[in-house]
Amino acid sequence: RVALARASIRRPSVFLMDEPLSNLDAKLRGNMRAELKHMQGELGITTIYVTHDQIEAMTLAHRVAIMKDGVLQQLGTPKEVYSDPATLFVAGFMGSPPMNFVEGAISGGNFTANGVNTPTPGAPDTRAATLGFRPEDCSITAAGQGLLDAEVFTVEMTGDQVLVTLRLGKTQLVVKMPKEFEIDADAKAGITLDPTHLYFFDSESGARLRF
Repeated sequence: RVALARASIRRPSVFLMDEPLSNLDAKLRGNMRAELKHMQGELGITTIYVTHDQIEAMTLAHRVAIMKDGVLQQLGTPKEVYSDPATLFVAGFMGSPPMNFVEGAISGGNFTANGVNTPTPGAPDTRAATLGFRPEDCSITAAGQGLLDAEVFTVEMTGDQVLVTLRLGKTQLVVKMPKEFEIDADAKAGITLDPTHLYFFDSESGARLRF
């Protein structure tokens, strides 16, 4: 707060903040996020904020630039980069819990993987493709009634929701369920997916496949 006050009183044209909240405890970090956003809105000073915490990026930014190995992966509003990721890296970075990924292939207008088969009309054949879907865009149902079946690994009650981690072979998938949901570990369950919120990527290049 002292550092911010010293910088603000000079009324600079740009603020550069390099992971300013990384050494704070979780509660104070949340409070300071709100203070920083309010301060930026009041002062109207352009602020470049560097962070590895995607929650900070999503909550603070008007525009997010996502970098990997010095290369810009995507630039857009938090909503754009979350809802329409351009690469596999962006899709996996934005979101908590992160996007689920299933490795497979596209052939003859279908994506196939271990226990998964879903239509991909108009998609070119791709030897190595990755299906992505977010934890909030799927749900758990009885085994045999979803797009795929998996085994429950852990169940985590977070207060406002239940996070269910399931195993599909060596792949772990996370599903967000309502706080009232209950299921036993090691149970067999089905996972239903929202077909309007499926993402496909080239596994080798990481590029988004659009069709």
